[in-house]
Amino acid sequence: MDISAWAQGFALALTGQNLLLCFSGAVLGTLVGVLPGIGPAATLALLLPLTFALEPTGAIIMLAAIYFGAQYGGSTTSILLNVPGECSGVVTALDGHKMALAGRAGPAIAIAALASLFAGLVTAVVIATVAAPLSAMTTAIAPAGLVGLIGLGLFAAAIISPGPVLPALALILIGAAFGLVGTDLAGGMPRFTFGIPELRDGIGFVPLVMGLFGLAELIRALEAGNRPQRIRLVRWPWPTRADIKNAWAPTLRGTAIGSALGVLPGASTLLAALAARGVENAFPTSDQRLGNGAVAGVAAPEAANNAAAQSALVPLLTLGLPGSPVMAVLAGALMIHAIMPGPAFIAQNPDLFAALMGSLILGNIILVVLNLPLAGVWASLLRVPFRRLVPLIIVISLIGVHSVNNSLFDVWLMLGFGVFGWGLLRLGLEPTPLVLGFILGPAFEEYLRRTLLFSRGDATVLLTDPISGTCFAIIVALGSWVILKRMMQALRTA
Repeated sequence: MDISAWAQGFALALTGQNLLLCFSGAVLGTLVGVLPGIGPAATLALLLPLTFALEPTGAIIMLAAIYFGAQYGGSTTSILLNVPGECSGVVTALDGHKMALAGRAGPAIAIAALASLFAGLVTAVVIATVAAPLSAMTTAIAPAGLVGLIGLGLFAAAIISPGPVLPALALILIGAAFGLVGTDLAGGMPRFTFGIPELRDGIGFVPLVMGLFGLAELIRALEAGNRPQRIRLVRWPWPTRADIKNAWAPTLRGTAIGSALGVLPGASTLLAALAARGVENAFPTSDQRLGNGAVAGVAAPEAANNAAAQSALVPLLTLGLPGSPVMAVLAGALMIHAIMPGPAFIAQNPDLFAALMGSLILGNIILVVLNLPLAGVWASLLRVPFRRLVPLIIVISLIGVHSVNNSLFDVWLMLGFGVFGWGLLRLGLEPTPLVLGFILGPAFEEYLRRTLLFSRGDATVLLTDPISGTCFAIIVALGSWVILKRMMQALRTA
């Protein structure tokens, strides 16, 4: 983006309505993000209906603010109460909570917020610089190449996702099957509807994602029942010069690691935070050792997870590949507003892209302003018994799902997917691969259909196309590595 594009983006983001939506999204995201066990994906899923009546630019700005607000909120409870609001907060809690126990909760929260702010600002500039040229390059990719890229993205997501590979692949196929339910666009005939008229338009993204990530996480949180009841008094001294000195280098390293890992399909903010903390083990700390309340143990993971959270937008906006459940929710939100993420997204929606980049800058600043003085307020929400909050959240979710199409069938779908998602969590399986399959399955089918149409049914073009052939070669290599690793493990245990 050049100077004029940045100016246009800030002008759009600074309009009264969009600024209010960004602020509201940050508050709501932080408010829900501090609730342990829910996380950014579930937060987005639960609050998604709030954006249906908005125009596309405002909706995406608000969703992005909700997402980053949930990321910020998780660090607050990790530091104050050793109860991570989302997965990457586990890494922050290792040193952040030790600082809080030593009476330095204020500096710990300030360091986390400032490190996240720096990472967010830098990553926004990187996205704006890289995304447009990369998107222009991807528009030249043939449909066969896109088939290979989508296939590689799904296979890589199955390998990288926590848990066994085979169940993850099965969930991808199940998700793709869900995505193919409805009316075939090519033939105009219903498929996989089992005679149910409501399924002729397909399974709705909103009931699916709110069930799998919203209701399922609420049920699991109710099962855990490990909510803290006592909250320490929090004071707000700013970090000392020594704290800033100890934090700036880890922040730089965490930002670089998070920006690089975030663009990988299937990589998570937890992976980025763990990698950043692992790198810090190679550098000496002048205040405390890692694990004993070191400033570096707060700055590096927080910078890495915020950078990874934002750089994950690159494959979504340029290739149409949502590499995480949060990006899948954002992709679904774009589709709800008739905007297709992918190679043509930036060229066809320059105003939306510019506004999104501007809102990333403003949103990170707003979140720091909110989190420093209000962290104690967010933490005090944990005084409310979780069992009293759950009925309110569920009622709001039911109303939100019903309001999309005024369909009671969608409500039953959400409840069904909620039970199904809870069953997956009980089995130790994450629902992320299923959502990725649901989003990318129809796109894979469409590009495969175009490829076979252009080649007159010759499937070998998938191997002769340089991009597609390379992707399928990588899939074969990764699959062989997984099988070999499994065989070696079986031999060791025999």
